[in-house]
Amino acid sequence: MITVLQRVREARVEVDGEVVGQIGQGLLVLLCAEQGDSDKLADKLLAKVLKLRIFSDENGKMNRSVQDVVGGLLVVSQFTLAADTKGGNRPSFTAAAAPDEGRRLYEYFVSQARVVHPIVQTGQFAADMQVHLINDGPVTIPMTMREV
Repeated sequence: MITVLQRVREARVEVDGEVVGQIGQGLLVLLCAEQGDSDKLADKLLAKVLKLRIFSDENGKMNRSVQDVVGGLLVVSQFTLAADTKGGNRPSFTAAAAPDEGRRLYEYFVSQARVVHPIVQTGQFAADMQVHLINDGPVTIPMTMREV
């Protein structure tokens, strides 16, 4: 699984001009399932996302997690994170999970996040979304989790 985390002051997702998810302070989680990914891997990624210390403490040091600051999670599916740009000028997305499996893993990640975190909002899987955010810092962290 691939994710790009952006620490935000606020973020929202619109589909057809309607807000479908929004948060204040927290993390925008752009999420891509790849071929061969599993529920176990999604669980591992979620645990890492929730514990990653990228929010400032009282001394300005990145020492707090999204859980520590009771920030929101805005989880947005983004299969383009699996882009392979090695050949030619048109990216290949063959490493991304098939749409049905990608949706299943995305929904699994979101459902597990809602079990353990109080503020979880989402985009809309496979929709044409407009994502608005105020990146705080800016802090942007790319992460890749692979089966071992």
